[in-house]
Amino acid sequence: MLSFTERVITIIQKIPPGRVMTYGQIAKIAGSPRGARQVVRILHSMSAKYQLPWYRVVNAKGEIAFHDEEMFLSQKEFLEGEGIILKHNHVIDLTNYQFHPLLDDEIMN
Repeated sequence: MLSFTERVITIIQKIPPGRVMTYGQIAKIAGSPRGARQVVRILHSMSAKYQLPWYRVVNAKGEIAFHDEEMFLSQKEFLEGEGIILKHNHVIDLTNYQFHPLLDDEIMN
């Protein structure tokens, strides 16, 4: 069985271009429904090593969670480059862009 960290990495790697997932959604699928902050830490520490599409992960409101202007603008640019349209106040419409695997097991295979 994969560890929580390994499951999170696998899930993030499988988010298709032009789609996003939330921190909490990833945590729940990975087996820890209250582990959204752990997902943040994994992204922060392992994105470069595993070449994770970190910019495809947003908060539960569909917002870019970075307070740092440079990182915020980088994520916004990556998302727009994949065709994601951000509404006013830089919010992503999760009903249009959120990735929902058909089965939790599907994303782990």
